[in-house]
Amino acid sequence: MSEWVKSERQAERERFRRSRGRRTASIATASTVVFVVLVAWIVTSSPGWPRVEETFFDFGQFREALPDVLSGFLLNIKIFLIAEPLILIVGLLVALARGIRTPAFFPIRALATLYTDIFRGVPTILVIYLVGFGLPALNLQGIPTDLATLGIIALTLSYGAYVAEVFRSGIESIHPSQVAAARSLGLSHGRTMRFVVLPQATRRVVPPLLNDFVSLQKDTALVATIGPLEALRQAQIHAASTFNYTPYLAAALLFILLTIPMARFTDHLAARTRRRRGA
Repeated sequence: MSEWVKSERQAERERFRRSRGRRTASIATASTVVFVVLVAWIVTSSPGWPRVEETFFDFGQFREALPDVLSGFLLNIKIFLIAEPLILIVGLLVALARGIRTPAFFPIRALATLYTDIFRGVPTILVIYLVGFGLPALNLQGIPTDLATLGIIALTLSYGAYVAEVFRSGIESIHPSQVAAARSLGLSHGRTMRFVVLPQATRRVVPPLLNDFVSLQKDTALVATIGPLEALRQAQIHAASTFNYTPYLAAALLFILLTIPMARFTDHLAARTRRRRGA
């Protein structure tokens, strides 16, 4: 069997594409360098730059605050890792409850709708205040008093409402013909949801779910408002004692180092989903 050989036209087309790709990359790199240099020059030549540099970019303060801020950031990660699966469970259950059409279960559907409307309408920081200060004030037996635990509960309630809508949109995106086909094969409503609808819906909602979890990781800093010594709170303590805001920069960098990879992974999954759909 003779080996396939590219035609001269095909080879010329590929050389042109490579040349155009190198030219595009060169132009993009040059424009980026010029833009960064221009912005740096504008900022550093501004009249207030010496004061800003002293207040926000003090390497000595950064080095002194980093260990405490890093230890607090580990608490942020812990809160995130505990809250994330809880949010997924709450969101999925609420989405399923809103999809129940049986008249006897109307109170459950109404309660799920009310929960979604309330917690999507109330800012997350207010939910943290209400849970963090309201639950302990009830003095009920079994109510947790650990501030980090209360923060996890508040984040779960708040983000559970958003995730429920993501799951619901994914479930409703499945064509009704698939549900009808599953029921015609003798599957119950529960088995149809479990084996036909949910697997497809889950794959479709992974990118928006990851976007929500990027926001969740940042919003773990809001738990500082009720007292836990996480990254933001540690930065506040250092800033209050030195009147220097560089510790906030240290906390911001830690969040960036975690959220940027998550954001790029989300973009990768979204692009892969588009390729699978042929878009």
